[in-house]
Amino acid sequence: MLFSIALLIVIVFLAFKASPIEKKDHAAIHGAGQIGLLAAVALFGVDYFTSFYYGTGELMSALHPYGLQHYGYIAAGVIAVANIVFGALYMFSLGPFNEGGGSYTASMRYLKPTLSLIVAVTLIEDYVLTIVVSALSGADQLLSILNAYNTHWIYHFAIGAFLALVTWYLTIRGRGESARIVFVGLGIFVMLTITMAVGLFIAHYKGVAAIPPSAVPLPATIGQALLHILTASMKGMVALSGLEAMSNGIQFVIKEDVALVKWGKKKLPKLNKLWEFYSGKTGIGRFVQTAFLFYGGLTTFFLTFFAIRFDVFDGSLGRSLVGNLSFIGFSQIPGGVVLYWAYQILAVALLAAASMTALQDAQATEWRDVAIGEIPEIIIYRDKRGTFTRSVTITFAVAVLIMLLVRGQTTLAAPFYGVGVFMPIMVMGLAVRQHMLQNYKGRTRTWGAFGAGAAAALSATVFVGQIVGKWEEGGWIRLISFTTLFTAAHLVLLSPIGYRDPKQIHRIVRQKARIQGAMGSIVEWQALKMQEYRYALLVGIARFFELFGIRRPLRYEPPVVAGDYIHALHVDHPDAPSILEQYLGDNPTTPKLGGAPKQTAPGNEEGKIEP
Repeated sequence: MLFSIALLIVIVFLAFKASPIEKKDHAAIHGAGQIGLLAAVALFGVDYFTSFYYGTGELMSALHPYGLQHYGYIAAGVIAVANIVFGALYMFSLGPFNEGGGSYTASMRYLKPTLSLIVAVTLIEDYVLTIVVSALSGADQLLSILNAYNTHWIYHFAIGAFLALVTWYLTIRGRGESARIVFVGLGIFVMLTITMAVGLFIAHYKGVAAIPPSAVPLPATIGQALLHILTASMKGMVALSGLEAMSNGIQFVIKEDVALVKWGKKKLPKLNKLWEFYSGKTGIGRFVQTAFLFYGGLTTFFLTFFAIRFDVFDGSLGRSLVGNLSFIGFSQIPGGVVLYWAYQILAVALLAAASMTALQDAQATEWRDVAIGEIPEIIIYRDKRGTFTRSVTITFAVAVLIMLLVRGQTTLAAPFYGVGVFMPIMVMGLAVRQHMLQNYKGRTRTWGAFGAGAAAALSATVFVGQIVGKWEEGGWIRLISFTTLFTAAHLVLLSPIGYRDPKQIHRIVRQKARIQGAMGSIVEWQALKMQEYRYALLVGIARFFELFGIRRPLRYEPPVVAGDYIHALHVDHPDAPSILEQYLGDNPTTPKLGGAPKQTAPGNEEGKIEP
């Protein structure tokens, strides 16, 4: 036991020493709440990394009851391919869409405002469900320690709600502090998982016997078997929201090269293209997303192999799948019971922390939704640490309500989680395709457009497959909830709550959200585009009723024309003031979105305009 305790102390020490520290001068240099690589890995990767605890368990639960668990490798292969395709898509997308907003910004720029509105409501729903599934999975792991996985649902709910409360508290305290705590946890997780893997291989080669079957497999025809494999693939593909999370939250990342890139540019200039790809805040985002290419596939194959080898699954011996494997693996280490308890308690903490990814991106999404008119302005409040506390609190409250509605059962919430994210991924693929067609030539244009289109088609297929694969468990409700949210978003936009004039947009973006630079200009442009869309809908509705003799005059004048995206962002002058500056005076002149006309008065000897 002393060996395990000493090993655990060393692991905790190494994780703590490697964790990022937010220095006091960072806020002055980079802005409040801005984070570097290690903090970004923690906050935007924790949801994806902790899918290790429940993704494969959900996958195998679709196969094991029918004796089809040996087909888990097929499902794992599907997951691996999807991770690589979608990961590559999002790594590229951080180039043209490097100011945050993810598929929301991409669709507004290259597609239609309708799709942006769909993405906005889908992401909010997905972030809420991320908290629900992560917190309830943490409760499952905690109860697994006591072999009480199958206990009354009220315990699952109570523990899940408490874990969500803890992550809410950490989130409102600021990104720097929460990032360090989560990074330490992830570091311990990685090192303990490697230790567990060593123990599992030892058990395998020692010939440790599998757990005796506890039930007779249910019958399944070939068609049913194929459907169960599809269901397993869809259930295991649950944490790709991390891709959209990083793309959406890139606005919170510092504009600085990581140490490896700085070293590479000096020492290995021949690899300059590689260093440029991973340069700046875009590069930090790509470092985080690089892990998504392979992590999901490798860990799913790893857990599938040992689940089949030892015949353990969610619910076996009163534990989760990972709970069973960690018990077997750590049992091969001297004093391994200490490591087993530490690993399971860590699982509880990390699964709770996975909610932080959702809470970070809820902030990044909801203040934009306020600016465009989808959410009331009262939601916007940003404290001195850069946290949108009202968004965090409301998201947390809705998540706890859903935990209660599903009676604390992860299996009831999981069918709704992971479905919505494939809609934004599909939209991102379509937007990247348009970007390639409009900005590239030759083979790069052809193959780039083909690849992005293929990724969009794959995402659409997975989106439908998720609903079909989870149909009997309530996947059909996702269609109803999706339609309801989309309709409600349009009703709010069309109502007086959804009206935004330039002064109000400027106040929301620049004063209340305190967003400056290109990111602020992007959201201002998006808000103007959404107001154009709102006005077009109102005109269309009015004309429709005119067909029946009902004439109702429009309440508002035509909105300000948003203009061209590139010109609106002042690409040639990134430090230029807000694109709405010209509308803020008491008596504004006839405006043009690109700015005031150039002066034609004669200049003095130094070339300056005379007063």
